[in-house]
Amino acid sequence: MTVQELMTADDLFEMIRSEPDRHALFLDIDGTLIDLALTPDLVRVPEDLAGQVERLADHLGGALALVTGRALADADHLFQPLKLPAAGLHGAELRLDGKLLLVEPGPDFAAVKEGLTADAARYPGVLIEDKGAAVAAHFRLAPQFEDEMQALMRSYAEQAGPDWALQFGKMVIELRPAGSNKGGALERFLKTDAFANRLPIALGDDLTDEAMFAISNARGGQSFRVGAEEAGTCATGRLASPTEVRNLIARLAAI
Repeated sequence: MTVQELMTADDLFEMIRSEPDRHALFLDIDGTLIDLALTPDLVRVPEDLAGQVERLADHLGGALALVTGRALADADHLFQPLKLPAAGLHGAELRLDGKLLLVEPGPDFAAVKEGLTADAARYPGVLIEDKGAAVAAHFRLAPQFEDEMQALMRSYAEQAGPDWALQFGKMVIELRPAGSNKGGALERFLKTDAFANRLPIALGDDLTDEAMFAISNARGGQSFRVGAEEAGTCATGRLASPTEVRNLIARLAAI
């Protein structure tokens, strides 16, 4: 598919506006719904966004889910008091039909996180984010240490064992539960009552979102990559920025 053939925000608006009962919407958070920040704790959620997302979810009959690399508790905090169907830690955590499915890491993984935090302290500007059942090394403030972080994270992935896997993203490398990804999370949602028999539409900005793009496309739906055009993707559409995503949501919420 060429750049000229990619679907646009107007195409997506008309698709949902004309047939809200036919579609289900899956939204990444960082870099998609909200702008990226130098560190995860510095992100800001516009005060009207949660209300607009809630109205859009109602318009879709509840067929809207957040699919994020953040822990569910963290995502809920960002959008409080809203609690939508959601997948956290790239699908390792799920809220399906009001039920919460979480991963409970043991003491061995706690030791991995402790050791990683201590070793990463040797690299000024590198931030280790403890996500509970996952841990991430952010080097946006210290891009010169990318190679060192790759080597360090690979070492700790070996220590953590086969139940954990590395996930690469924008200036971040994460050690997360193995056997789950955003595509698998999307498939789980599509088996629930609110999402069943609908065509999925997935929005995301990073390599971690490609798995849900692929599933969405395979299920006859659409997928939208948010951000720079030079990023390789299997998405069928493109949105320029989180600002364009939020503007689209505001338009749909006003229907």
